[in-house]
Amino acid sequence: MAKGKKPKQPKTKTISLKMAQSCIELSLDGIRRLDLSFKEITTVPKCIQKLCAMDELDLSRNLIRKIPDFIDQFTSITVLDLHSNYLEELPVVIGRLQTLLVLNLCNNRLTSLPDELGLLKKLHTLNLGINQLETLPRSIAALKELRNLGLSDNRFTQVPFCLSRLNKLERVNLDRNPIIIEQMPSHESFPGTERLYLVKESFLCKDCLHTVKIERRKMEEAVKSKTPKLLSQTNLPLHENREI
Repeated sequence: MAKGKKPKQPKTKTISLKMAQSCIELSLDGIRRLDLSFKEITTVPKCIQKLCAMDELDLSRNLIRKIPDFIDQFTSITVLDLHSNYLEELPVVIGRLQTLLVLNLCNNRLTSLPDELGLLKKLHTLNLGINQLETLPRSIAALKELRNLGLSDNRFTQVPFCLSRLNKLERVNLDRNPIIIEQMPSHESFPGTERLYLVKESFLCKDCLHTVKIERRKMEEAVKSKTPKLLSQTNLPLHENREI
């Protein structure tokens, strides 16, 4: 590189309204989907404000660092896919997307979430895997329709307490988190390849439920030792599901 010259910055892709319109997909059942994935864009194109009458919006697999406030104009979307970007935060206006059913924020750089996320009353699937989260806002407990929650590959050291208040929750993926639990007796061990899932008792067969109760009793007895142990890939003393 010649002296005094600055390294070239990667060119930002520009999406025109015409280009965005060409990315609209219409399913046989009338679902309108705007697919702007794999476009190498660093910002959300302002022109898509004119296409806000969509049912689904896919901005995944880009280089986006910030979601603009005009996202709240997409008042009818049921699916918002933002996975595999560079998001470090979410705008508080995310809570205005009242029709949202699926929100995918996997593989970003989120360290916290706004309390307004709890306003998404119809949300049934929330994927927060592969981020840098240590806690969830208490408002998550207000997502009474939530059934699937992805929390894998974050920085949780304990199961978020708010999950116990989600009565319709069917599955939680907490795989590869530094969950801290009490030391198991020396003759017990957890295989490192087991994954961490939480499921309702009603989803387990009779034999599996019996096994889970036995393991839970063992864990409760082990708590008396009060010796902390760090487990990154194992089952918590909750409902166990290795591969359902």
